[in-house]
Amino acid sequence: MKQNPPTMNADEKELDYPLGEHLPSPSALTEVAPGVFWLRMFLPFALDHINLWLLRDHYEGREGWAIVDCCLDQASAREQWQQIFETGLEGLPVLRVFVTHLHPDHLGLAHWLCDYWKVPLWISATDFHTAHTLIHPSNTQDREQAVLFMRSHGITDNAVLQAVSQRNFQFGHMVPALPSQFVRLYDGLSVRIGDHQWQCISGYGHAPEHIALYCLSMNVLISGDMVLPRISTNISVYHLEPLANPLHLFLDSLKKFDALPADCLCLPSHGKPFRGLHTRIGQLARHHGERLQELRQACAQKAMSAVEAMAVLFKRALDVHQTTFALGESLAHLHWLWYRGELERVPGDVVRFKPTEAALPH
Repeated sequence: MKQNPPTMNADEKELDYPLGEHLPSPSALTEVAPGVFWLRMFLPFALDHINLWLLRDHYEGREGWAIVDCCLDQASAREQWQQIFETGLEGLPVLRVFVTHLHPDHLGLAHWLCDYWKVPLWISATDFHTAHTLIHPSNTQDREQAVLFMRSHGITDNAVLQAVSQRNFQFGHMVPALPSQFVRLYDGLSVRIGDHQWQCISGYGHAPEHIALYCLSMNVLISGDMVLPRISTNISVYHLEPLANPLHLFLDSLKKFDALPADCLCLPSHGKPFRGLHTRIGQLARHHGERLQELRQACAQKAMSAVEAMAVLFKRALDVHQTTFALGESLAHLHWLWYRGELERVPGDVVRFKPTEAALPH
């Protein structure tokens, strides 16, 4: 059954969607710029799809295609890729596979695609090596550390704790292997894909070293998960880096996109292609600013754990999977205020945050 498109929220109405409500069918590609094609694959999560990109390429003397992002390693994605190979590539081979970052919906099938076509994987070194450590099942100590981390921030629900304990094992199920070698992408690197140069723009906070790709000659940005049109990117603190300040890293990374033309065509990993990059960045900054203000006001009433902060920031019912990310995101906002000197971190069986003396009204 065909689903009706979700109702636009107020922020979305400020953006321009040049393709309207069009979505690619599973067996077809949609050309969004000369030689740049959009395909869309199913994800078994609340966020139920990922956008992937095929670019006409010329590499080492051969004509063919470059893939940007891969989908999870799941049977339906392999089948969809096989159909694309048979009907959508004009008889030409895939020459390269690019991955914006390590999350399973982007990296999962990279090993299979690279092996299928005998081609290199292009990815940031930080994400490649981090993924390597996550693929192998975590040891008992690491699992216990993850559970203790969640308990220390107020999680008592056994279902959530069990999900956290299994999270790294789940990564290995969705990304069962990596290519044995890679080509490094890094900030400022210019990569020629087909007839066009693409500039790498690094981003932090969502992934260890996310790489977006911008083409000046076509004014097209493959933004990955750094800039999404409908939802805000998840920014979380995790047990492996328990004192991180990822929201600062993310907001600081968004400033890199200020130099791009306001009318560039953004190709996000989730949602529809859009124009209005600067508008969307402003919306994201405002969104996080509003959440931070809510936490300032809540913490002024009482010292808060991350679980209590989660109730302030997320006013809808959350399933187990969503709860793990919501807690990480709540902690990211608390840490932003802590590193700014507005909150004091109070250790204990459950860590709490309260206003510093300087931040209290006098």
